[in-house]
Amino acid sequence: MAYDEDFANRIREELADVDGITEKSMFGGRAFLLGGNMAVGIMSTGDLMVRVGPDGTDEALAKPHTRLFEMRGRSMTGWVIVALEGVKTKRQLAQWVRRGTAFAATLPPKG
Repeated sequence: MAYDEDFANRIREELADVDGITEKSMFGGRAFLLGGNMAVGIMSTGDLMVRVGPDGTDEALAKPHTRLFEMRGRSMTGWVIVALEGVKTKRQLAQWVRRGTAFAATLPPKG
């Protein structure tokens, strides 16, 4: 399943004022990177992937509609998946996009 372009446009709107954002295809979906570091992305399932960092994982997982990101059966601490139910409104989506970009901004830029 390809990612939802309308959902991608909603994310783009949230990122419109953030300098240094690039996009690329990743995980069968679309990734939004800040300084070359992934901040948020749309999974091929349509869910939102958010980079929260290792120290932010537990707190993020306490929020509704979240689960830990797994790749090939391996849990990826520092990354959470937010189901579409958790990003229906502009406010919900903005909160997660800000969280992902805030963490990505703490990382050194990639070349």
